[in-house]
Amino acid sequence: MEAAWALAEAGHSVTLYEMRPVRMTPAHKTGDLAELVCSNSFKSDAPASASHLLKEEMRRLGSLVLRAAEESKVPAGGALAVDRDTFSAAVTRAIEGHPNILVRREEAPEIPRDVPCIVATGPLTSEALGASIARLTGAEELYFYDAIAPTIEADSIDRERVFHASRYDKGDGGYLNSPMNQEEYNAFYDALMGAERAEGHDFDRLHLFEGCMPLEEMAARGRVTLSFGPLKPVGLNDPRTGKRAYAVAQLRQENLAGTLYGLVGFQTRLKWGEQKRVFGMLPGLENAEFVRYGAMHRNTYINAPRVLDATLRFTGGAKSAPEGDLSAVLPAVAADAAPTAAAPEGEPLFFAGQLIGVEGYVESAAMGIVAGRNLAALLSGRTPTPLPPETMLGALCAYVAYSDARNFQPMNACFGIVPPTKLKARKVERHAAMVARGIKALERHLSEGG
Repeated sequence: MEAAWALAEAGHSVTLYEMRPVRMTPAHKTGDLAELVCSNSFKSDAPASASHLLKEEMRRLGSLVLRAAEESKVPAGGALAVDRDTFSAAVTRAIEGHPNILVRREEAPEIPRDVPCIVATGPLTSEALGASIARLTGAEELYFYDAIAPTIEADSIDRERVFHASRYDKGDGGYLNSPMNQEEYNAFYDALMGAERAEGHDFDRLHLFEGCMPLEEMAARGRVTLSFGPLKPVGLNDPRTGKRAYAVAQLRQENLAGTLYGLVGFQTRLKWGEQKRVFGMLPGLENAEFVRYGAMHRNTYINAPRVLDATLRFTGGAKSAPEGDLSAVLPAVAADAAPTAAAPEGEPLFFAGQLIGVEGYVESAAMGIVAGRNLAALLSGRTPTPLPPETMLGALCAYVAYSDARNFQPMNACFGIVPPTKLKARKVERHAAMVARGIKALERHLSEGG
């Protein structure tokens, strides 16, 4: 959506292929554009956070996704969360109403090589197009499994057993909190570890992304792991007792009407009946009605360092070395992979979204903006230039283009991929300085015609 929007806003005619609802995926439920299939959160809006920097950069580049998110915002403490249906409707309305965009509701089984193209097929690329991408990139199949958390009807939650608060009282308090003492936590843990899991034909060789680790997989690392992870009680004192529980499960409001809540961090591949039994052990959820159970689906991504440059343009393996010293932020700068598919000189083919090895709604949308702007530049006779690595957009592009292709894994927005600051101060102050530096670098890049 962002790639099409950026091109259309630059004055170019765009044909956008969307196979839903003609052909659905295992995770999507509607034919709406930009349907959210995992959580409804666009992550932290804290001023000194990496996700805040990324969103601020996107806003300055005219992000459609963030405009729709503001229109559909729901309370979520210090995070930006949206009403799923209102959000998707806003994006659909904008895309279908743009005079420069033609939406074709059909599957695109092949990458077109005779017209300028952006491949931004999302986390669930169709089998046919996936085969076309594999033929083009020459890479062996790469993928990881992503998990979805359950959603519960708000009026089925026992409000006498939960309390309303955000961690450290940040934001607008859009969370319900289910407190557990140590005995309740241990009983929940034992039930979780003994619960039956859904099986799949290739679940025996799971590739799990750390940011969406199923709850039961995380719990398998040790009895107290969850109490230091998604169930950590820090910053959540129960106002009824004035004390902190041993563990706390949080539920986040998922729609504007406040009729749905999602279990935060409860991505899972337990069988549906087991989810109702085990998660029903959480205080206040004894009679919870599930409108959507947790599930797991496979996400495909390419080995981007082998075939993309930092503008997200397809190179077929031949590309120049990165600009600047990235050794401080990348585990290994590697642009030495042998070409796998020769790219014709000047081919206007770009890749974007989660397909290139970024993880998260905002990160995926951000890469669409970058690809759309860079293709628009190419079509206007200009040479696309990489964004500065001090920006979160530039850092993500550098990561996917120049990481070690032998050990490439999806990446979220984080300060670990941005060049460090020399400021000697507390972490929050260093991060605030990096946010200010990134915004300044982006503004300078735009003023120079980037």
